[in-house]
Amino acid sequence: MSLSSPAITGIDTHAHIFRQDLPMVANRRYSPAYDALVEQYLGHLDAHGLSHGVLIQPSFLGTDNSFMVEALRQQPERLRGVAVVDVAVTDAQLDALAAAGVVGIRLNLIGKELQDYSGPAWAALFERLAIRGWQVEIQRGIEDLAQIGPAIVATGVNLVIDHFGLPTGGIDSHKPSHQAFLQLLGNSRVWLKLSAAYRSKTDAVQSAAVLAQVREAAGGIERFLWGSDWPNTQFEDRTDYAEQFELIQALLPDAAERHQVLVANPARLFGFSNKR
Repeated sequence: MSLSSPAITGIDTHAHIFRQDLPMVANRRYSPAYDALVEQYLGHLDAHGLSHGVLIQPSFLGTDNSFMVEALRQQPERLRGVAVVDVAVTDAQLDALAAAGVVGIRLNLIGKELQDYSGPAWAALFERLAIRGWQVEIQRGIEDLAQIGPAIVATGVNLVIDHFGLPTGGIDSHKPSHQAFLQLLGNSRVWLKLSAAYRSKTDAVQSAAVLAQVREAAGGIERFLWGSDWPNTQFEDRTDYAEQFELIQALLPDAAERHQVLVANPARLFGFSNKR
């Protein structure tokens, strides 16, 4: 962290920015009818006493990361980014993204046919990311995560699982796919975002139960992260930034544990404590 960097008081590891007039991919699941700008996002960080944030490329913008990259260049000390790339992305393209503050790629696999992520093309990409110290972030339902995750972490790259693993209605430890997910969390390269419980239709009580299960499976909270999921696409009328921040405070009432998840863990994973 450079001398001009703000002290780390908290890191929101999951937010999206976009404009409704940006080019969007065909066959997208969602088209925003409003703008979500970096200035608005920084305002939310400031209002909640958070110093840093991570921008996640929205799936509907595809592999054109330019809008996010522009924001990263405007706020190099406060923000990092997670991009969407093609499997055949070049080293030069990855290096350009890294220079802007990108530290990982995202695979949003909701509604998509699963590919063979152990195949040579994907494995080669994951290995290139591992060399750079990047991460692979994945969004998929809990039933499939254990089919996908092992092949990714086998390449040496860190894997970040979005939104509690999307355990709709909670985790049933008697279901083989849920058991396999819990086992995956025991891998030292696997991280979990305690974010967007509403996308799994789980309330605060159910989220607390899920947290207890994943905490035991992971052997602690040292690889857990928090994200607001701002601007809460498709759920804008049902939740907001303040409610999502309140939920993590309720789930982690101990100040030391909140510091672990909001500061120590994400600073280590996203490199906020290091100079770029």
